Amino acid sequence: MAALDKSVEEKLPPSLDAAAEQPPLFDGAARLYTAYICPFAQRVWITRNYKGLQDKIELVPLDLGDRPTWYPEKVYPTNKVPALDHNQKIIGESLDLMKYVDANFEGPSLLPDDPTKKEFAEELFSYSDTFNKITFSSFKGDVEKESGPAFDYLENALQKYDDGPFLLGQFSLADIVYIPFVERLQIFLSEAFKLDITAGRPKLASWIEEMNKIGAYKQTRTDPKEIVVTFNKRYLGR
Repeated sequence: MAALDKSVEEKLPPSLDAAAEQPPLFDGAARLYTAYICPFAQRVWITRNYKGLQDKIELVPLDLGDRPTWYPEKVYPTNKVPALDHNQKIIGESLDLMKYVDANFEGPSLLPDDPTKKEFAEELFSYSDTFNKITFSSFKGDVEKESGPAFDYLENALQKYDDGPFLLGQFSLADIVYIPFVERLQIFLSEAFKLDITAGRPKLASWIEEMNKIGAYKQTRTDPKEIVVTFNKRYLGR
């Protein structure tokens, strides 16, 4: 289980647009193709940071609004982020990549040894897609009522272990799976619908507070104004 936040501040590289040259491929270096605005890519970025891998895994951020044509043609045919260039192969899908980085690189482990906690972690991973579908689809309806069950799920999950404020007690991949989406939802639902997702959910409020203290996560947070603008345009057509 993770015991130490090994993250360090780093100067972030600029996002590559359509005019940018392609970085070397399969040259022995590990490169994480990401996008600063993408919550799925943020999961792997946090994992990398927490394990102290800033010098081991290079960030290659892409401009999703003007992405390079070489990316789907030569790197990752699905044209999605995140993707990792490592050991002569490209690996994608955020949940798989988080586990891959945790298992194949040095740094504090982000999964517990306790088999019951490991089993619960898998439940949390499995529910994450449902969590996102419930919350994001609620924007078009009664937001508080329709998104409520998803936030209640997290509130209840946070009550399962009392050896720490995180989903498995101690900080783990389970927390990293959810925080990029909770970050965006808390900001957007408050701004667009005046909804406080922590109201009546003290464990969730405490969890968010504790997450905000973790350097590995703080370095990856998106500008709240950018979140509001992006979500208004994408989901509400404003």
